[in-house]
Amino acid sequence: MKDKLPKISKEKQKLLSRIKRLGGQINAIERAVADGDECADILMLLAAIRGGVNSLMAEIMEDHIRLHLTHPERRTESTEELTEDLIELVRAYLK
Repeated sequence: MKDKLPKISKEKQKLLSRIKRLGGQINAIERAVADGDECADILMLLAAIRGGVNSLMAEIMEDHIRLHLTHPERRTESTEELTEDLIELVRAYLK
């Protein structure tokens, strides 16, 4: 059975682990709300999730920049076009 599983790169495994961790944190918030935990405790859980999501977004954005925006195949685009692509990406991230 193990032979049939596709190999996943270490980088992708790290990203998937982060996503699973976020899922666990969301489940913790659901339990906290259902159990009537203190608002301050729930806010701390939410802050941890926000940090995790921001970190995940930054990692994926970095990969996108390295692998897609500045990839040699895209060198046909002008510096101005690449700059605009990067600005769009950052603006979308900061919304």
